[in-house]
Amino acid sequence: MSISATTPDKAIPRALSPWLTFLFAAACGLVAANLYYGQPLAGLISADLGFTPAATGLVVTLTQIGYGLGLLLIVPLGDLTESRRLVLLLISVSALALIGAALSSTPTAFLVASLCIGLSSVAVQVLVPFAANMAPDATRGQVVGNVMSGLLCGIMLARPFASFVAEASSWHTVYYITAALMIVLAVVLRANLPVRRPKTKLRYGELLASMGHLALTSRVLQRRALYQAGMFGAFSLFWTTTPLLLASPAFGLTQNGIALFALAGAAGAVASPIAGRLADRGMTKIASTIAMLLGMASFLIGHFAGDGSLIALILLTVAAIMLDFGVTTNLVCGQRAIYGLNPEHRSRLNGLFMATFFAGGALGSALGGWAYATGGWTMAAWIGFCFPALAFLLFLTEGRGRQEGKI
Repeated sequence: MSISATTPDKAIPRALSPWLTFLFAAACGLVAANLYYGQPLAGLISADLGFTPAATGLVVTLTQIGYGLGLLLIVPLGDLTESRRLVLLLISVSALALIGAALSSTPTAFLVASLCIGLSSVAVQVLVPFAANMAPDATRGQVVGNVMSGLLCGIMLARPFASFVAEASSWHTVYYITAALMIVLAVVLRANLPVRRPKTKLRYGELLASMGHLALTSRVLQRRALYQAGMFGAFSLFWTTTPLLLASPAFGLTQNGIALFALAGAAGAVASPIAGRLADRGMTKIASTIAMLLGMASFLIGHFAGDGSLIALILLTVAAIMLDFGVTTNLVCGQRAIYGLNPEHRSRLNGLFMATFFAGGALGSALGGWAYATGGWTMAAWIGFCFPALAFLLFLTEGRGRQEGKI
C-alpha cells in the first residue's frame, strides 16, 4: 500500500496490514541496530584512529549520549509534527552520520558522527508509537509486540553482523553497508508510510515542559518505567560482562565465537508478539511477573557458568535466552500500558519511558564493568540478579484493587 505525502489523515487505516506491520518491524530493527555496531568494533576503531586507551569507551558512550538526548528532545516531536516527515528526516540524518563515521580519519570526527548516529536513531521511538496510533485498541498490544520483535532482532543481530563483516573486510565497511541500508529504507518508507498529523497545538518549549508534568503525575508511566529500568539494567550488565567472560582464559572464545553466542539472545524476540497478545487479554500482571522471575532466574543459573566447561557455556546460553525473554516481555507489557493512556501524549510518554529505562541500562553497564574487574563473574552475576529483584519488589507493592492490565 502506498500513500503519498499529501494523503489526508482520514486515509490512515484503522489497522495495520501484514505488509505495513512487517515494514514497521524491519525499519525499527535496522535503525536500532545502528546503536550497537560500535560495541564489538570499539577496539579496532580505537587502534585505527589513534584513540588513547582511556578514550576507547567514548566510541560507544557518545552514541548512547546522543540517543539519550534524542529521547528527551526529539521523540516528543512525534506529538507535534507530522510523523512520516519526522521519521524520514531522522533516517536521512542516520545515513549521513554513518557515512561520516566510515570516512572518519580522526577521533574527533568519529565521535561527532557517533553522537549524530545516536541522536538520529531515535527514529525507532517515533515509529513505535506511530504504529500504536494506527492500531485499534483491541490489538494494540499485538501490534506493538510484532513491531518490537523486529526492533529486538536488530539489536541482537547488530553485534554479530558487525563482527563478521569487520573480520572479513574492515570496520569502515560496516558503516558503508549500514548507510546504504538507511538510504534504501528511507525510499521504501517514503513510498509506504501514511501521513499522521498530531492534534497537539503546543509550542516546542511548552511540549518539553509538559513532559515534566507527565512524569510527575502518571503513575502508570512511573511504575512501568522503573520496572523496565531494572530489567534493562540486568540486560546491559549481562551483555557487557559476558563477552569479557567468554574471552577470558576460562572460555577462550574468539571474536567470532562471541558473536555466535550473541545470536542466542535474538531468540528473545519471539517473546514480543506473545507478550503483546497477553497484554491485549488483560494479563499484563501475569506476564510481568513471569518476566521478572525469568530475569532473576537467569542470573541464578548463570552464577554456575563461570568455569569454562561445555556445561557452563550451555548454562550461560540458557541464561541469555531466559533474560532476553524476560526483558522483552516486560518491555512490551510496559509499552502496551503507557500507550493505553492519552493518545495525544504517546510520543512524550514513550520518550520518558525509554529515557528512564535507558538510564537503568547505562547504570547496569557501568556496574557490570566495575563488578567484573573487581570480583569477576560471580560478583557481576549477583549484582545483575539485584536489578530484576528490586523491580519485582516494587511490582509487588501495586494495589490489589486496581484493574489488571492497567499497570
